[in-house]
Amino acid sequence: MSVEITEGGEVHIYGRGRLGSRPRIGILTSGGDCPGLNAVIRATTKTAYWLGYDVVGFRDGFEGLIDPIRYQVLSPRNTAGILIQGGTILGSTNKGRFAARIGESGRAEIDSKLIDRVAATIDRLQIEGLIVVGGDGSLSTALQFHEAGIPVVGVPKTIDNDLKCTAYTFGFNSAVLCCTDALDRLHTTAASHERVMVLEVMGRHTGWIALHGGIAGGADVILIPEIGWTYENILAKIKERREHGKNFTLIVVAEGAHLPSGGLVVDADGSQNKQVRLGGIGQVVTDHLEQMCDQDVRCVVLGHLQRGGGPTTFDRVLASEYGAHAVRLIIERKFGQMVCSDPPDICDVPIADAVDQIRTVDPNGSAVQTARAMGMCFGDTPGYQNPFVTTNEKRLSPLPKARDSTGV
Repeated sequence: MSVEITEGGEVHIYGRGRLGSRPRIGILTSGGDCPGLNAVIRATTKTAYWLGYDVVGFRDGFEGLIDPIRYQVLSPRNTAGILIQGGTILGSTNKGRFAARIGESGRAEIDSKLIDRVAATIDRLQIEGLIVVGGDGSLSTALQFHEAGIPVVGVPKTIDNDLKCTAYTFGFNSAVLCCTDALDRLHTTAASHERVMVLEVMGRHTGWIALHGGIAGGADVILIPEIGWTYENILAKIKERREHGKNFTLIVVAEGAHLPSGGLVVDADGSQNKQVRLGGIGQVVTDHLEQMCDQDVRCVVLGHLQRGGGPTTFDRVLASEYGAHAVRLIIERKFGQMVCSDPPDICDVPIADAVDQIRTVDPNGSAVQTARAMGMCFGDTPGYQNPFVTTNEKRLSPLPKARDSTGV
């Protein structure tokens, strides 16, 4: 620990590692954790090292930027082996003095005095550019840093995949794998006991995890915020399956899906928080269905299992590409930009464009059409409807019926 004396008093700096004479890049991870954060840290560190830069990793998100300042000097040696690890070696927080978001909840202004103290830290440690790895809330804070003249670039991170201007955020693919694995396991127990199984997944105000996980895991019903649904339509799907000899049903529901009445199910413990904490809709759906049908209905909530564990190979590659491109942005002094995925390329866009609103599932998009074409139900219709439409929005004729083994 070292102490620097300033005009305002003592500023405590808790640093691990020796700062050299090379130019410096800062990095922090903020918001909810997810698989791939360490992969970004590793890629940033290795890229910067070979290009002649030192990397300063700030601890516990934005909180490490102000008194007491907490950082760790990163190197290829002390980041070796973290590519496959979940979580973040720098720590993270989605609470504290820097909470700000635009998206669904509007923008909360950060105290200008806090931003001034951050700027002083960046100057004191001679950081040429700060990489902020986070979701819409963290990047909204980064945007305010940029507006105040702090050299910052953003890296999009969220399992929800709800950030605009990027096709994918790392962590999403890993969360979908968790959802898919859960459905694979629920399939066998549901079939054995002829039950209806309800799986609640994360995603906040979007249905990306539920949609992709539902398709990959063979769900029968997918309930997402972007498509309205009713219990009657779910029951019609359950009845249809039973008529075809399928005496069990798998239902995936996104935590932010609206009830038929239009309301959201909110965790009571989060009612006093600045950001509403969603959760509990799985049990609500379970209780209603159990009263309306003559089958056992059980609920499973994945919760933070979706955030844990190591990243998938897809997320490892994406996170590595993001980390390397973020270093490039700093070297090119393209501050105020966010790295983004525009397959097959890695590009960048202004942070302001990425956090003005969330990216939701298109109800008429390819993934939804695919699910409908395979007979999956979104709770908005009582039976199968051909999802493919022509340019004049008229539905095509029904698909031909499949022939049986006799050719009839």
